Amino acid sequence: MTLTTDRGRRPLGANIIRIGLIMSLAFGSLAGAAGYWSVIEGPTLVRSPHNAAVIAASRTVARGRILDRTGVVLADNERDKNGEWFRTYRSRVVSHVVGYASRRYGDAGLERAYSAELSGLAADPVADAFRKFGGDPYDPQELTLALSFDLQRRAVRALGDRRGAVVMLDPTTGEVLVLASTPSYNASAIAAPGDGAAETFEALRENSREPLLPRATLGRYVPGSVFKIVTAVAALGSGAITPATTFREQAEAGADGLLVQGFRVKEGHTLRRGELLDLEEATEISSNIYYALAGLRTGGADLESYAERLGFGERLPFDLPTAVSQITNGRGDEPGGFIDDVELANAAYGQGETFVTPLQMALVAGTVANDGVLMRPRLVTSMTGKRGTRTIGPEQVRRVITAGDARAIQAGMQRAVQGELGRQFTSGAKVSGVPTAGKSGTAELGGSGEPHSWFIGFAPVEQPRIAIAVVVEQAGRGGAVAAPLAGDMMEAFFEEFGE
Repeated sequence: MTLTTDRGRRPLGANIIRIGLIMSLAFGSLAGAAGYWSVIEGPTLVRSPHNAAVIAASRTVARGRILDRTGVVLADNERDKNGEWFRTYRSRVVSHVVGYASRRYGDAGLERAYSAELSGLAADPVADAFRKFGGDPYDPQELTLALSFDLQRRAVRALGDRRGAVVMLDPTTGEVLVLASTPSYNASAIAAPGDGAAETFEALRENSREPLLPRATLGRYVPGSVFKIVTAVAALGSGAITPATTFREQAEAGADGLLVQGFRVKEGHTLRRGELLDLEEATEISSNIYYALAGLRTGGADLESYAERLGFGERLPFDLPTAVSQITNGRGDEPGGFIDDVELANAAYGQGETFVTPLQMALVAGTVANDGVLMRPRLVTSMTGKRGTRTIGPEQVRRVITAGDARAIQAGMQRAVQGELGRQFTSGAKVSGVPTAGKSGTAELGGSGEPHSWFIGFAPVEQPRIAIAVVVEQAGRGGAVAAPLAGDMMEAFFEEFGE
């Protein structure tokens, strides 16, 4: 006969406690996940253009209008023969900014970035939480922009048939008044119901001039000499040079150029060749050799660091998607990701693997104009719905350099526009009766293509109200095209807003 005992059996109470702990952990994990997706990620999911509720609302709810800074309606609504809403747009000159909202092709521009707000699904966190308990769950928001329709239209007309971009912003607030890209397209034709939208959209996609590309924010260009302002920021900010710094090697280079590891950096002109130059003088005549030496003394690590402070290396904090500007592709083993001193020297005057967006260069000009403080660029200044208006005010991103260093660069840029030698490169950029600062640039592309023409600048110099960046693709050397276009646009700004 075999006897059994209870020895080795676990008490019943211990098993219950263990199971209870496991169940508590499981429910805790579920509650945590639900809380995370509801509270932390909830607003992002609600605003996603892929959200089924957003898609449904686009057919049943009249989206909020989009207005310029003076109340000009840029985007509105109409009903089709079935009583469903569709979008209409004032003009093709704002298509790259406002974008389109199409049943067939989705959305783009601000229509995409603010789709949930425009549809009324994301008015504010409280409304989001209690919407399902209300009789009318939608609260479409009307967007008011900093954009000036009149200035935007003038910029697009000034660019004409050429490919390029114009960005104008208030350096003290970050408000973007112009965000023009050419060629443009008819957003109303894409958003309209019916079969015509398909033909329009396919033709735009196959167009070799890429009219759907918003060049002001997603176009990446070799900057040429306008990048020298970034080098000046890094060189002064890091303490590598002072405004009075001169380079003996620059004076000795003469007609043969500066030899850097077997590569010769040459000037683009003969003005003051072989003379000792300080920062102001080098900026006025756009000396490649001076800035190559300034970049080499600064070093790749500090050039990268100060470029990052200006917004390089990541997407800009903006209402619309932006391409990433870079000083190098980062494949090298030298500080800053440079391959060697040759690449660093070339990058310092805007060649090599340096690529920028027009918006980024407008922010560079704006930061220098604003005594070294970078402001967050913004298009939307307010949203208005049933519960009132929410204002989106200025936001300082960071101080990039000291006010003293910024003013030294301002002085060089003013000489580049108003100086006896500098104005030879920036003819037409000076605003009548207003102290004007700027920098022209030639972006060498290699091969047989004509260079891009660049200009960045601001006015007035003492109390800046407008900063600008202009790029015109394959427009020839220097600022012969971009500089007078920029001057005309700044003149137009003061005509509209007063001096």
